[in-house]
Amino acid sequence: MGDRWHVEVDRSVCIGSAQCLHHAPDGFRLDMARQSHPVAPDADAGEQLLAAAEGCPVEAITLTLAAGGEPVFPPEE
Repeated sequence: MGDRWHVEVDRSVCIGSAQCLHHAPDGFRLDMARQSHPVAPDADAGEQLLAAAEGCPVEAITLTLAAGGEPVFPPEE
């Protein structure tokens, strides 16, 4: 069984660019205020989710391992 990631969007930072939808259309949705929300807070690890987090222009998306909480993105410095 593969890793699962916990996906969070800091809506106080999100600017509604929809880059997350561009990279992972099945992983995010925008609400009426154009704020991003993960479709599922815990999801199978995958390149699309990572690309969405990396492609967010304001780094509003964080990914952590669902099982232990270790950071996936942004990586620890």
